[in-house]
Amino acid sequence: MAAPPAHGAPSVPVPALILAAGGGRRLGGRPKALIRYRGRPLVEHALAVARAGGCGPAVVVLGAAAAEVRAAAELGGCRAVDNPDWATGMGSSLRTGLAALPPGAPAALVLLVDTPGVTPAAVARLLAAHAAGAQLAAAGYAGVRGHPVLIGAPHFAEASAGAVGDAGARALLAAHPGELLLVECGDVATPEDLDTPADLARWTGRAD
Repeated sequence: MAAPPAHGAPSVPVPALILAAGGGRRLGGRPKALIRYRGRPLVEHALAVARAGGCGPAVVVLGAAAAEVRAAAELGGCRAVDNPDWATGMGSSLRTGLAALPPGAPAALVLLVDTPGVTPAAVARLLAAHAAGAQLAAAGYAGVRGHPVLIGAPHFAEASAGAVGDAGARALLAAHPGELLLVECGDVATPEDLDTPADLARWTGRAD
C-alpha cells in the first residue's frame, strides 16, 4: 500500500496505550507486567520504549495483580487504569484503555507489554506514518502484521465495539484492509511475545 499524503505532525502528541493486564496463566500465573527484563519489570520497559519512540503521555491498563504491579513498578508520568474484566481477554483491556485516553488524542499507539522486542525505532515509524496521514497502521515483520498498532481517533468507537475476547483490534483492522498501512519494522524490531515458558526461555540472557 502506498504511503498516504503528508498532512504534518499532529498538534497533540499521540499517547501510548499499553496493555499490561495479562495474568500469565501459561507462565505459572506470573503477571506479565512484572516479568523482569533488563533489570526492570516489563511494564516499565514498555513505557520507556513508548516514550523514547516519541509518544505522549501513556495510558497503562492493569488487571492481574494490579495492586502488586502498582507497588512494584515505576508508573510515574502515565495514567494507570484497572480493567476488572481482564480475564475475559485483551478486548476488554483495549476498551478500557481507549475510554481512558486523554481528551483530544489524535490516535493511540497500542503496545502489548509482553513484546519486549519492539523498539523505539518501530514506535517512531508508526508515529511518522500517522503524521503523514495514516489513521490505521501496524508494524510489519517481513510483510506480516504485528505490533505495535496505531489507531486513529476516527476509529476509536469502532475499535472499542469490536474488541471482544482476545481479538483486540483484529476486527477493526480486518474491516479496513484498504486503509491499513503496514509499516515494515523487521530491520529495527522483533515481534516475539512472552506467552509460555518456552517463549521466556528464548529470552534467556535478556530476561531475569
